[in-house]
Amino acid sequence: MDLAKYFDTVNHDKLMALVAREIKDKRVLKLIRLFLQSGVMINGVYIDTEGGCPQGGPLSPLLSNIMLTEFDRELEKRGYKFCRYADDCNIFVKSAVDRPWRRKFLGFTFYQFYGKIGIKVHQKSINKFKNKIKEITSRSSGKSMKYRMEKLKQCVIGWINYFRIADISKLTRKLDEWTRRRIRMCFWKQWKKIKTKHDNLVRLGTSEPKAWEYANTRKCYWRIFNSPILKATLTNTYLESIGYTSIHKRYKQVH
Repeated sequence: MDLAKYFDTVNHDKLMALVAREIKDKRVLKLIRLFLQSGVMINGVYIDTEGGCPQGGPLSPLLSNIMLTEFDRELEKRGYKFCRYADDCNIFVKSAVDRPWRRKFLGFTFYQFYGKIGIKVHQKSINKFKNKIKEITSRSSGKSMKYRMEKLKQCVIGWINYFRIADISKLTRKLDEWTRRRIRMCFWKQWKKIKTKHDNLVRLGTSEPKAWEYANTRKCYWRIFNSPILKATLTNTYLESIGYTSIHKRYKQVH
């Protein structure tokens, strides 16, 4: 289970009282209080935070574990087997016994290989990542390629840093191929006019006849993006030269 809106509803006074049981240094307590009350920016407008806990920082899960320690003690008192991290918790009871590869926790699941159990990314987490990529590479967003590359880099680094403990070498290769195809789609959409397509294809090394042939194509976007001509012009090397962060290469760097 995942506690609904947990990070939005944490009571600051309750949390600080629990923290103060373990930390006696008033300077540290003051810093934690300031962290909780640091506020948020919504559409460029600063808003005070009277409750909740900021997400994304290294302190947030630690404070969550302190806040929910009483919950853990209650589960232990009732004799339950459980695994919890921050607001995400699995409680194992007789009616929920299942194969490891059918269970999901913190975005991960498991697989069996020659009698051993390995870790992989759950399909829901993969779909969520791909939806984020789709949002960044949407044909109708009107964003510059530089902006898209920066957002893709942030998305890829965060995702890989989180899921790097899983066995995702083959997955990252597939995601790379799929993402590059969507980037080529963005280029083709931005070029729009036939002459612009022709000129850019020639600039990237396509012969005049082929450039005119592809510039005048009536194929749908998704088919043209996977064409040999775009793979030969908007190459993997070229995409990386303009800022594309390879998902597979990033995984190999941190693995």
